[in-house]
Amino acid sequence: MSNDRAGKRNFNKGGSRKPNPKKNNKPQPGNDDKGMRLNKYIANSGMCSRRDADLYIRTGNVSVNGKVITEMGYRVQPKDVVQFDGATILPEKKVYVLLNKPKGFSTSSAQDNVRQLIRSASTSELFPIGFMDKTTLGLLLFTNDQDLIQKFTNSAQRSSKIYQVSLDKNCKKEDLEKIRNGVKIDDNKVFVESVEYVENKPKTEIGIEVKTSNIKIVRRLFEVLGYNVVKLDRVMFAGLTKWGISRGQWRFLTDQELINLKNS
Repeated sequence: MSNDRAGKRNFNKGGSRKPNPKKNNKPQPGNDDKGMRLNKYIANSGMCSRRDADLYIRTGNVSVNGKVITEMGYRVQPKDVVQFDGATILPEKKVYVLLNKPKGFSTSSAQDNVRQLIRSASTSELFPIGFMDKTTLGLLLFTNDQDLIQKFTNSAQRSSKIYQVSLDKNCKKEDLEKIRNGVKIDDNKVFVESVEYVENKPKTEIGIEVKTSNIKIVRRLFEVLGYNVVKLDRVMFAGLTKWGISRGQWRFLTDQELINLKNS
């Protein structure tokens, strides 16, 4: 018989395998790997991002089944009751809705709030990514994914947006060149990615690509040069287009669009 210790099996006199006294098979509360991490549970509920959820957990603002939890990595089980700042919360499926916004609706107006246009999309409360006033048209993204909202409302976010701008008069070529070279607004020089006449349209129709999420800047670029913006239509947002979405209509994002957004 071989004396190779690696080949020996660990049996007791009764022929059964010896138990390992150091191994504890008893599940620990909150550590069941089949549960959902507490910070993800909170983020899915739409209360805040995962990063912010960690802060709330550390400061004792979250309880599970009546017990305050400050443990990072705690896992919530299906029958657990989670409270966030005293309010019971439930995890929700993340929803992503792209709207082609019509005129007359705003992200800030209580009476004409644009969210009423996508009310049938989900029972969850969906929030717009960014601001859009009543006069601006085009693409507006809604979600209950707080991480994505935080990503695209961060001042450092530099995703591309394309607008079709309708002016009250023909835009001069030299003014387009001025915009390309940077226009001074409130003591700051503002640059764009590109600006061109819209093909096969009057010279009042301009296509402009910018990184800023501030829609007012797009208007100001033309106003400081003596033009009035008759219509401002966002036709592309972070790679998303309004192709196939009629004005006032919406659709869900595809899986690939969501992947692209998160990687942008």
